[in-house]
Amino acid sequence: MIRSSLGALALLAAATSASAQSAQEQLDTRYDRALAAGYKALFLCSALGNAERNGTARTPESVHDWELTGIQAPLDDIIRDLPYTVVRGEDGVIDHVEVTWDEAMPPRFAALYGDGGCSILPISATEYWANPARAGFDFTMPSSDERTAGDEQQPVRTRYRVSEVAKSAFKERYGEGTRSTAVIVTKNGDLHWDEYADGFDPKTPQRTWSVAKSIAATVVGAAAYRGEVDVSESAGLGIHIYDPRFNITVDHALRMASGRYSDTAGNRTDPLYWGGTTVTERAENWPLLHTPGTVYRYANNDTLAAVQAIEHTFEENPLAKLFAELGMYNTVAEADWEGNYVLSSQVWSTAQDLAKLGQLYLDDGVLPNGTRILPENWREYVSSPSGPQPAGRPFGYGAGFWLLNNSEGVPADTFAAFGNRGQYVVIVPSRNVVVVRRGEDPVGSRFDIATFTRDVLAALGN
Repeated sequence: MIRSSLGALALLAAATSASAQSAQEQLDTRYDRALAAGYKALFLCSALGNAERNGTARTPESVHDWELTGIQAPLDDIIRDLPYTVVRGEDGVIDHVEVTWDEAMPPRFAALYGDGGCSILPISATEYWANPARAGFDFTMPSSDERTAGDEQQPVRTRYRVSEVAKSAFKERYGEGTRSTAVIVTKNGDLHWDEYADGFDPKTPQRTWSVAKSIAATVVGAAAYRGEVDVSESAGLGIHIYDPRFNITVDHALRMASGRYSDTAGNRTDPLYWGGTTVTERAENWPLLHTPGTVYRYANNDTLAAVQAIEHTFEENPLAKLFAELGMYNTVAEADWEGNYVLSSQVWSTAQDLAKLGQLYLDDGVLPNGTRILPENWREYVSSPSGPQPAGRPFGYGAGFWLLNNSEGVPADTFAAFGNRGQYVVIVPSRNVVVVRRGEDPVGSRFDIATFTRDVLAALGN
């Protein structure tokens, strides 16, 4: 009797476990479809809307072929076949994008907020809306007649071998399966070479992905120069000053050394990026596992925490103002629907604009007109491995920038902004060179940026 009872209990437990697993699988499948729909809505809205803002054109087919192909599992198997609608206003400008994912639920909405780009709304939102919180920041860029002369870089002739190296980036020489969309090489502030894939041009913006983290470090630097933040002070996390998380500084956050828990390697932020949660909801409240400043763990939430620490500065100094100072007129920093910049990933920019970002660091934080906007030591600060370092990786980490300080044939002072799917801005102070490579590399392929940089520098000569 006892054995029979135990056997029955075991069978019941197994059946319950199988049922629970099945229910969880169904829940996960449903959630994946909702995320895939959000991913698609946001990319269609941003790629089309931001390109049109710059005076160039993309088509939904182009976005499907580039941005919506080769993405992470399981979304890649779902995303392409989801029905979508691009809704335009009477003026022909994109109003919003809707993507259907479930017959019983509202579509996912991504709305275009003028010069502020697009925001994805929460799952189950029944319509898009312009949240009043966004009104506090001015996303407007100067009109074309307000821009200073010389904003557009002009190409100059260079040696044939440089062009050959740049062109080879489009032929999978630096990574099987990689897909380059743009390459730019500058030296001494001159544009030595630029090359674009079919369907892309100098004014075609792409999502920067984590290159945005280096932009975030630049934004923090500008605030530090204005005296609005001290990176050695608390980032303001935690409930109050007695919360141990209050000891996390802005510097810790920029160096991925907050010590906070993150649920996945790389701290995937799908609920924020595609699910419609906000930075405030998702990024600020993770628990502490290590003493701040002692352990490196790459985490989107750390960059978002550093940006939230200077949020109070944006009303007077919105990012559009900084981009205008840099001549980055084709760059848009998008925000969540509540108005918080998503500066861990959600910036759309052109290759030429990113070259200007690199040039700012070559010029040690000084604009072409002689105006300083970053502290004098900021380049050294962001490129210094003074915090805990990534284990088992070929590159070191500074404050918002990766370090190419151990790459054969590449000067030790080289540092770079890296982003998902092959976004790179490489800065070589000792050679006064910037190398920008944009791509839409599928998951599983990797562009060899260190070797490409070495070959570009060799082709440039002294």
